[in-house]
Parts: sequence; C-alpha cells; structure tokens
Amino acid sequence: MRIATLVAAAALILAVPAQAKLPWVKKAQELGFAEVKSCQACHVDKMPKKGASEGSERGKFLLAQKTAKKAAEVDLNWLKDYKGK
Repeated sequence: MRIATLVAAAALILAVPAQAKLPWVKKAQELGFAEVKSCQACHVDKMPKKGASEGSERGKFLLAQKTAKKAAEVDLNWLKDYKGK
C-alpha cells in the first residue's frame, strides 16, 4: 500500500510541470486575448518545461512586468499593455 501511494504521488509530481500553466491559455482567452491560442503565445517551445523554456517577445514582456511590479505571479491582465505582435 505504501509503495502504491509513493508511485501515485511521483506520477502526479511528474505530470504537473507539463500542464501546470495550460489553464493560462484558457484564462487569457476568457480575458479577451483571443490571439493567445497555445503556450507558444508566450514561450518559444511548443511544450515548455518550467524554468527551461525561453520566452517569446510576449513572454519576456510579462516577466519584465512581474519584475517591475515585484509580483509573485504573472498577471495575464498585463497583456492589455503589451504592444508587440
């Protein structure tokens, strides 16, 4: 029983990074940013891995905003100020 619990916990931990921010695409669309259709709206990689993916122009903008605002998380509402492509 204990091994099964550990295996299940490990599977969850390994699965989360691959899809952890996918809800951000949906949220961005709900906020009216229809041009955000996939992770590549903010990342160079099709399936970005946490900490290993280079940001696109939009992604770099959001990270700069996060730093400038000393925020703990990126706020997708900042996209209203994005003037890039």
